[in-house]
Amino acid sequence: MNQQVMMRKLMKMKEEMEDTQKELNETEFTASSSNIVTVTVLGTKELVDVKIDEDFEISGVEDIEILQDMIVAACNEAYKKVDQTTEEKMAKYNSLLGGFGGLF
Repeated sequence: MNQQVMMRKLMKMKEEMEDTQKELNETEFTASSSNIVTVTVLGTKELVDVKIDEDFEISGVEDIEILQDMIVAACNEAYKKVDQTTEEKMAKYNSLLGGFGGLF
């Protein structure tokens, strides 16, 4: 294959990868813990929203600790969704570019 043609294809793929990454970064991922805590994060893993069910009643330190654990669990689940979606969407580029050893 002609080197110019290959370079054009690689540059096009690089642009597609950057577009995909930008789309992922702007995507909102939501996760919930026991339907009491719901968090929303961006693809950059920036936490943008936390919602707590207004029916959840705090009656002591134990309830606060439970709520804190639920927030952590919901965040961790949202971050896993970000990682999984990113891996799925970028897999085609990683397999195609694997032989170029960090060229991009």
